[in-house]
Amino acid sequence: MQSEQRPDRATLPAIIRHALAQSRSDVLVERGGEAWAGISSERLLERVENLACAIRDAGLAAGDRVALVSVNRIDWIVADFAALFAGCVVVPIFPTQALDHVRFILEDSDAKLLFVDTPEAVARLRTLAMVLPPIVIFDPGTDESLAQFETRGAAARARLPGAPAIFEAQLTPDDLAILIYTSGTTGVPKGVMLSHDNLAFTAQSSFGYAFESIERNAAVLSVLPFSHIYEHCIIYGYMIAGVRHHISHSADELLADLRHVRPYAMTAVPRIFERMLAGIMGKALAAGGARARLVPWAIAAGRDYMTAKTRGVRPGAALALRYLLARALVLKKIRPLLGLDRLAFFVSGSAPLHVDTAMTFLGFGVTVLEGYGPTECSPVVTVNRLESNRFGTVGRPIPGVQIKLAADGEILVRGANVMRGYYKDASATAAVMEDGWYRTGDVGEIDADGFLKITDRKKELFKTSGGKFVAPARVESAIKRSVSIAQVLLVGDGRPHPAALIAPDWPLVRAELGLDAALPVDELAKRPDVVAFLTNEVRKATADLATFEQVRRIVVLPHELTVEAGELSPTLKVKRRVVEERYKAEIERAYAASVPRNEGA
Repeated sequence: MQSEQRPDRATLPAIIRHALAQSRSDVLVERGGEAWAGISSERLLERVENLACAIRDAGLAAGDRVALVSVNRIDWIVADFAALFAGCVVVPIFPTQALDHVRFILEDSDAKLLFVDTPEAVARLRTLAMVLPPIVIFDPGTDESLAQFETRGAAARARLPGAPAIFEAQLTPDDLAILIYTSGTTGVPKGVMLSHDNLAFTAQSSFGYAFESIERNAAVLSVLPFSHIYEHCIIYGYMIAGVRHHISHSADELLADLRHVRPYAMTAVPRIFERMLAGIMGKALAAGGARARLVPWAIAAGRDYMTAKTRGVRPGAALALRYLLARALVLKKIRPLLGLDRLAFFVSGSAPLHVDTAMTFLGFGVTVLEGYGPTECSPVVTVNRLESNRFGTVGRPIPGVQIKLAADGEILVRGANVMRGYYKDASATAAVMEDGWYRTGDVGEIDADGFLKITDRKKELFKTSGGKFVAPARVESAIKRSVSIAQVLLVGDGRPHPAALIAPDWPLVRAELGLDAALPVDELAKRPDVVAFLTNEVRKATADLATFEQVRRIVVLPHELTVEAGELSPTLKVKRRVVEERYKAEIERAYAASVPRNEGA
């Protein structure tokens, strides 16, 4: 399937300069303590130019690698832009990345300069058994601070007339801009080479297609890590759109930030939506009484009503009445309570979003547009639009991108968004490229109107002992409809039925079962009433799936899987092999348990 004409080719500095040429007071805004402070387009450009000159004055040349290890902040964007203006290549690294992976990335990329946010983060990096490149710290510290480095750059700029424009003039759209390493769910990270044209094209095309309704100076909010290519590309898109880009420093501050910013739009991942719903339900259950019964009832009524409407089924009189009451009593209050009263839409990506979650948000008036694209595609391939949103799909290709399905259903992509290849790995590049088409490894379906639906990862499908293929992502997405379940991993290769490793949302489970808050989670995970409750939640969530997909056994994990423990990638994807090996004994015990009466169903 082919979409419309692509945008003009450009370098990222050219796009950034054009965006900042139009004077604005608050291009970027972030919280500093309790107050929010912004930076003007003029001041942002001045800082970027000074820092670009400092980078070149430090001895770096065009094409040299500049690594960034930091949480989201304005300084991250300044350093990113400056490296590009200097003609260098940005290497984003998650601040939560496992240290062995950080070492690999720094050595493999041959980074010549390293920006880090805090002295504490520097101390962590100095435990690595390697010689680190020169470090610039965003916060004041014993090493050279960002402010000192910028001052040094201003002096260098005075000695070098025409800089940094002379560095930018040497760039071409085909030059490497970003070297971003995939999360390494199964092994050593791979460096994905993205050119200026890859990212400039994707930002222009995707924003012109999906964000066309956004007005200049509208408030938007970022919470996803800039180290993730999804939000990294969004930075450039927001520049093009001319919005006021607010930066949330942490997901823990998201609710307060939403209430302050009241954004027009925000990009997110399914886990954020799940946490929002869990928070709403948790507060209602903790309040007890009528509220504990009313809020879940109202949310379910909104979901059921919107499900019927989006499927083209006229809601029955009883459901319509339920919804009207639910809206009057509860649903209309949720948007302003969460700071979403001005929100036009969320965009969800990076992982599958179950349609029930989208319907639940739609029930209280919030639209979620789902999109799709791997890192290797810069990373947008398809996205839904507010004007043509088909729930349960990830939309249609952005202009200038083509998609098609291989004989086995694998999604193939061709366009200016597709990477230059994997760094230092020609064999890995050859394995995913075929006649100009990138093999995504994802399996999908394209409907008659061109909307793409993702069904699973090709390599993650497993076969039960009954010979049935099971798509883990489909079942896991269904299970996470239960707000009492925070994380899930499906297993079952060669087994009669799938089993699930469950990390509960413990505050909600305690509230549901009336358990003492002082009871340790290690003890709760073994309690029969907890196991029975979660087993029932899983069975309810998978009841509408095929018999061979339904989960018959669970393993309750006392704690959530984490990046620090090596169980999640920095993009919060579960490292299946790691987790299955770590909980091998528990999985074996679950399958060895007595066979339920309906096992043969």
